[in-house]
Amino acid sequence: MVKNKKINEATMAVWSGERDYLAFGATQVPVVHSVAYSYDDIDEWYEVAIGKRKGHIYGRNTNPTVQSFEDKVKELEGAEAATSFSTGMAAISNSLLTILKPGDRIVSIKDTYGGTNKIFSEFLPRLNIEVTLVETGNHEEMESEIEKGCTIVYLETPTNPTVKITDITRISKAAKAVGALVFVDNTFATPINQNPLQLGADLVIHSATKFLGGHADALGGVVCGDSTLVHSIYHYREINGATLDPMAAYLLLRGMKTLKLRIEKQQENALAVARYLAKHDKVAEVFYPGLESHKNHEIAKEQMRGFGGMLSFALKGELEAVRQFLPRLQFANRAANLGSVETTVGPARTTSHVENTPEERAALGIPEGLVRYSAGIEDIDDLLADLTQALDAIDN
Repeated sequence: MVKNKKINEATMAVWSGERDYLAFGATQVPVVHSVAYSYDDIDEWYEVAIGKRKGHIYGRNTNPTVQSFEDKVKELEGAEAATSFSTGMAAISNSLLTILKPGDRIVSIKDTYGGTNKIFSEFLPRLNIEVTLVETGNHEEMESEIEKGCTIVYLETPTNPTVKITDITRISKAAKAVGALVFVDNTFATPINQNPLQLGADLVIHSATKFLGGHADALGGVVCGDSTLVHSIYHYREINGATLDPMAAYLLLRGMKTLKLRIEKQQENALAVARYLAKHDKVAEVFYPGLESHKNHEIAKEQMRGFGGMLSFALKGELEAVRQFLPRLQFANRAANLGSVETTVGPARTTSHVENTPEERAALGIPEGLVRYSAGIEDIDDLLADLTQALDAIDN
């Protein structure tokens, strides 16, 4: 990349992380499917194996296509290093388990993704790791809990599915005061809208399956941050084996070339949909940080460059209204995914928090009638017309 000049995110999404991996004059990074790499010189082989020299020895450790993807995300996040995983949940769990040990304490928010919440409520306590979850957006309560001491402060902002916001800079300052690391799940914001490392975080996590890939055809996860921290997480991953597949890395690389274009259109659509739904008489509440009515709208304006393509809303008729509404939508996949070029919808009970019981969802402030809406890149007039006819079909 051009030195000493700030490169726009749109250009970085296209060019970053690729030139070192091009071969034979190709303009696209190849998919390298080789499991192992051959060396005639045993000393060179050894130096590559111990990380003294650049290269690859075995696919579970590193791969050229995978490394190109990691480099692209690293540059977009302004990080020293990045390492990837087979899924977003692998990125989250491996990162936590690299650092945490029995007797440690983690402070987080209640409104994390359902799989993350399961790690906090079910798996970490088995390892004698204390987990304290505070009300999302209650910064005073979180600061008070952090002050008691902890190893990791884990944030997800915006949250899945209620798109709540946490002030990353404020909470990072509190964490640093007690020597804690700050991990931020940046999946919903993407590097286009938010760079947590610049706000004080130590590690950024993405489910690359979502907005980074953008086409619902590849699973993956990635973490970025300080090189020493990321290398320790890489070492845990290389031994435990949650490796990103080269073909998935290629699809993610290809998808990321249009990342900024997609995000700009998706958040334009999301804001229009949110404003439309906020005025509809069959909608009880709309959750979108771009709305002035959002509780943390001002924080979102401060730390985000855009408000993202995700929103959620509660129908007045609750679950029965959802049953009537969803099947009528013509331009939306009813599926457990988000961030794709196609609009995708679904209730939290079958998407983000399917692993949780109704009681657990209620405790997390997620009503059974909540609909998660991932805006695609379709024409907004068609999306609004589609929503209108589906809402009109609700019998209440």
